[in-house]
Amino acid sequence: MTLILIVLAVVATVVWFSAKRAASARREQYITGYDFHKGIVSKLTQKHPGLTGQEIELVMQALRNYFLMCLRSKRKLVSMPSRVVDDAWHEFILSTRVYGDFCRRAFGYFLHHTPAEAMATSTRARVGIKRAWRLACIHEKIDPKKPAKLPLIFAIDSMLNIPDGFTYQLHCDRGASGTGVYCASHIGCSSGCAGDSGAISDEAADSSGCGSDGGCGGGCGGGD
Repeated sequence: MTLILIVLAVVATVVWFSAKRAASARREQYITGYDFHKGIVSKLTQKHPGLTGQEIELVMQALRNYFLMCLRSKRKLVSMPSRVVDDAWHEFILSTRVYGDFCRRAFGYFLHHTPAEAMATSTRARVGIKRAWRLACIHEKIDPKKPAKLPLIFAIDSMLNIPDGFTYQLHCDRGASGTGVYCASHIGCSSGCAGDSGAISDEAADSSGCGSDGGCGGGCGGGD
């Protein structure tokens, strides 16, 4: 009897994990293929009239990428590192019924919007930003510690010359200077970078929603 119970427990566990993986795959497929309502795109175009239709679509693709990052974070904080993508998310959430249905199918819970957030300083990353960096790099098959390029969601504000956007430089040795300019290569450090004892490891960024520096600002993290 004991052996039978053990076997049944093992089978139930395997079935549960298989179902969970299948559900996650369906959610990823749903997010990847999601077609945003034309009204949301129109509102974003009004807010950023200087962007072309192709550039607006690039923003919407970055938003899809961000939602995939939130799904893969398992409700841990993922900061929003882009002003323009945050604007797109804000316009989306204003369409309450459409957004609510999207969240139900994409995540299984309502994903609340909070404002975009940059690094704490030009060379010090908050926990949510570090997690966003790691997940964005994984999504685009970039080495987070030795990146050859910036992930789209970290590059897009600079690419599109967004007013008050967040600009991330790939190589810190060029210096991060000026308002809204941040040193991207510090984000992926596994320990302190350039004497920055305040850096938080990737492992620490995954073990909790917030860091000791109080980096609990913008981005996704949990839901109702």
